[in-house]
Amino acid sequence: MSEIKRIHDMLTSGEISCRELTEKYLKEIENSNKELNAYVNVTADAALAQADKVDEKLKNGEEIGLLEGVPMTLKDNISTKDIETTCCSKILTGYKPIYNASVWDKLEKEGAVLLGKTNMDEFAMGSSSETSYFGGAANPFNTNHCAGGSSGGVASAVGANIAPYGLGSDTGGSIRQPASFCGVVGPDRSDYKDSRRRGDCVRRDFRL
Repeated sequence: MSEIKRIHDMLTSGEISCRELTEKYLKEIENSNKELNAYVNVTADAALAQADKVDEKLKNGEEIGLLEGVPMTLKDNISTKDIETTCCSKILTGYKPIYNASVWDKLEKEGAVLLGKTNMDEFAMGSSSETSYFGGAANPFNTNHCAGGSSGGVASAVGANIAPYGLGSDTGGSIRQPASFCGVVGPDRSDYKDSRRRGDCVRRDFRL
């Protein structure tokens, strides 16, 4: 959690505004994503709107939570109400869920800033992200290599520092493997009772 805590402290100390921080990440995405292909959908307007809400709270002297105002990303198989969620398959192009996955519902209520949805193997069936309809996600340390999969986009984004952290999904290594490829931390929970609640963190606590 060290990267998240560092950003939280920057926001609460006034070192940077949430809008300035979010704009920095969006600019880095604009500069880097053409080569990395980590993001398949950048939600800039929603991210900046949430950033402004956080800045208003800080301006009024209100406390913010640890995750509030911290930019992040979600694997494109995690449902986001009214935001296109394709599972990186052509068949779901244009699909906008009518509900949030539980993990995003909780993060949204905590005030997280969603930068966008990240690349993955189509329907999470793969271990390289190369089966994505949008093309594979590149490794941030060598773009001639893959980022791993199936959560390759989020691992690539975090490894390239175009997101401080993100959520993926994992049943047989789909977070742990791309995290190891991209030099980031990718822990996985050991039990799931409801598929709508699934989502595991990839973060930049330690760099290889």
